Amino acid sequence: MTRPPALDRVEWHRCTNGDCVEVAVLDGKVWVRDSQDASGAVLPFTFDEWSAFLTGVRDGRFDLERLAPGA
Repeated sequence: MTRPPALDRVEWHRCTNGDCVEVAVLDGKVWVRDSQDASGAVLPFTFDEWSAFLTGVRDGRFDLERLAPGA
């Protein structure tokens, strides 16, 4: 997918420590980028996909301790 030029003008939201991802909403999609590489790749997600991801995070489905081999 081509990066929309308008992404350079949207408000990006980031976590408080800055070592994470940034999120913006544009054209009915949630866009995600690396907070350390603002000019790098940007991934688009539908609202349903983003909601499912957030639900998984809240439910602990991505906890590294649980996912690590031998855990």
